[in-house]
Amino acid sequence: MTGEILRILLLVMQLGFLAVLYLLLFGFARSLLRDLRSAEMTQEASQSGIGRLAVVESPNDEPAAGHSIALGPINSIGRNVNSTVYVEDDFVSGSHAMLTFRGRSWYIEDLGSTNGTYVNGHRVERPVALSFGDELMIGRVRMRLER
Repeated sequence: MTGEILRILLLVMQLGFLAVLYLLLFGFARSLLRDLRSAEMTQEASQSGIGRLAVVESPNDEPAAGHSIALGPINSIGRNVNSTVYVEDDFVSGSHAMLTFRGRSWYIEDLGSTNGTYVNGHRVERPVALSFGDELMIGRVRMRLER
């Protein structure tokens, strides 16, 4: 009789352990799904952007003329494939310029590129505030900052 009670008690403990294990796995999966949804919403928000760069002219078609690039608060521009704005042009450095949104204004900063960064035809020597409609020249690629 005690053997049967012991077996039943052991079975109940095993089932209880499995129940706790499944509850932990369920909580973990729910947490992962919540994080994935949050990351998806963040990605959608960053794709809508707080501004856009419209490509006006691009000799190598990378980025293609007429293409519009959504911007986040910090954007690297260059020939490095990890740049936020990838520009395929021999006159563009790997890390050419940085375009940032600070407070209520956009700023462009040249990162020591060989051929320079130009705003409305003027070479940038230090961080420069931009307005919507200003044209950037990175290498031979011309882009316009838009809302």
